[in-house]
Amino acid sequence: MTTTDLESALAPTEFLNSDDPDVRDFVRRTLPQDGLGSRDAAVRLYYAVRDGINYEVYGVDLSRTGVTAAEVARTGKGMCLHKSVLYAAALRAVGIPARLVLTDVRNHLLSPALRKLVGGDVFRYHTLTTVHLDGTWVRATPVFNRLLCRLYGMRPLDFDGRADSVHHPYDDDGMRHMEVVREHGEFDDLPYQRVVDGMRGAHPGIFADPDSTRLVTGSLHADATARKG
Repeated sequence: MTTTDLESALAPTEFLNSDDPDVRDFVRRTLPQDGLGSRDAAVRLYYAVRDGINYEVYGVDLSRTGVTAAEVARTGKGMCLHKSVLYAAALRAVGIPARLVLTDVRNHLLSPALRKLVGGDVFRYHTLTTVHLDGTWVRATPVFNRLLCRLYGMRPLDFDGRADSVHHPYDDDGMRHMEVVREHGEFDDLPYQRVVDGMRGAHPGIFADPDSTRLVTGSLHADATARKG
């Protein structure tokens, strides 16, 4: 990767608005002391996003403003797209190059309610990040927080800044959990219209109405309780 490519992976963008005060405040709360190395900073920011930003699909805002890193930092919630956007922006704010990775995944642990809304077990444009540390790129997925993992019988996905952290292929009972079925590429900024149009085309049932960028209301926590019952 060239110097120009790394510079592109550091720059503030419309959605990875790493220069926004709310993103900077999120970083300062997570990294209160100076002198941390890049890997330690990346790991701390990973856990701050994974466990400090509530993962939710229902009711999330997919408007252009709603998926900016600054708005995610303000609201403290979002789905994979929102959380990965915030993580990448937070990394850029401390001088660590980061990009978004867009994939389609098969999730075997969807609740019946969410499976019906999605229209199956394949979800388009699942989003994670790739981070440049110690001269190489490693992937990280700061998405499913510890509480949600416990409710769904999943192991939380850890990240040490050295090895890829993408998906646990199996849940706590040894059942297949999630697998990547397609990769769309890596991006310096969120290709917003491509993602929203692709999600609307593949999963119209998750949108509140055909013209809305708000997803239907509900609760993953409630789904988990119903699933166990």
